[in-house]
Amino acid sequence: MDNILAQEPGQQFRAASDLLNRNCFCITLDREALHAALQRETGDARFFDAHVRTRPHLFSNVPVFLPVEDIAAMSRIVAAIEAASLLPGYQAAALARAPALALPDHGPIGAFMGYDFHLGSEGPKLIEVNTNAGGAFLNALLARVQRACCDEMEAGFDLRRSDGFEAAVIAMFQSEWRRQGRSGDLGRIAIVDDRPDEQYLYPEFVLARQLLRRGGIDAVIADPSELGFAEGKLRIGGSEIDLVYNRLVDFSLMEPGHEAIRQAYEAGAVVVTPNPHNHALLADKRNLTLLSDGATLAQWGLLPEHLAALADGIPETRPVTPQSADAQWAARKHLFFKPTAGHGGKAVYRGDKLTRGTWAEIVKGGYVAQSFAAPGERMITLDGAPVARKMDVRLYTYAGQLLLAAARLYQGQTTNFRTPGGGFAPVLVA
Repeated sequence: MDNILAQEPGQQFRAASDLLNRNCFCITLDREALHAALQRETGDARFFDAHVRTRPHLFSNVPVFLPVEDIAAMSRIVAAIEAASLLPGYQAAALARAPALALPDHGPIGAFMGYDFHLGSEGPKLIEVNTNAGGAFLNALLARVQRACCDEMEAGFDLRRSDGFEAAVIAMFQSEWRRQGRSGDLGRIAIVDDRPDEQYLYPEFVLARQLLRRGGIDAVIADPSELGFAEGKLRIGGSEIDLVYNRLVDFSLMEPGHEAIRQAYEAGAVVVTPNPHNHALLADKRNLTLLSDGATLAQWGLLPEHLAALADGIPETRPVTPQSADAQWAARKHLFFKPTAGHGGKAVYRGDKLTRGTWAEIVKGGYVAQSFAAPGERMITLDGAPVARKMDVRLYTYAGQLLLAAARLYQGQTTNFRTPGGGFAPVLVA
């Protein structure tokens, strides 16, 4: 502890956070309070047993500690990415490979943008950008039911942005409504995903619906097959839908069964957020090759402070091509390979674990190679013994502004919600 006190204040916060992530187990999740909160917010006494107890690795029991400097650094990276996405040169490059449906800009900028980071000794490193980032509603609830057993520690940290979350969400959806030129009241939102009640994050769809209804906006949870587009209106059961909160992983809306949403979106008859244009500009993993190319970004006119943030915060990312394959195979131990159209950590590979057979599939195309950035680490107790879990941090944002920060604890190559002791964890900021 004396060594920590001898450091500069910023270094003190980082060293203290690291120490707490290794040794603090006294701030824990109050699962009885979580049960009560879910019952209160959903109005369903059976909700916890039906949808949370059956997902034992959805929530971790411990929080993650971060210095405020890391939150500030991540926020600078987010601001730089969103500034880059407005540059004509960047937009031309990103949209040149996008499907036709993604080319028009209908106005919305994307509800619940998610920026995922690994935090190591060199500071935050952006791993990927998500336009349909899940977990915000669950994490807002989780932050409110943490329990601390030591007052001194509780006083030194804050749950970043859990207060005011509900009002910010209502304002976000109203903003998306107006950005598409709509006036008057936003009447009905459809929270849409394929087979929503079978999705692992279905509990948050229910929380989202209830929050919107408390905010004066009618909301329904819907499978795309329940929607119909006729006479210039998107409807469900005869009722008109004003806005689709899009949780589909069909980012271009081209899969069978999504025709009604696609037709309504193409006609500008419904507000869709996030939408194909948002994904093409921000979340297509090929954009990481643009965002880690400082020389090109400078030519396009990105400001020096944004260039510096991206140079510090985005690992070098390059496409996998037949021309680059030999060099990337030789350097594979220092690379992470990701499918450009992937999601949820599927079909991603650490280079040091690649087989020749898998590499042959990667070289066929559709992958990027990203310089490896190690995840952070959080110690937990499992069956009375301390064990390590990897961690990443997600910033949920809108228009570049932080809505909520949350962490995910896991074991393996990527987050998976299958790890004992893992799951979502609140972020406590020094």
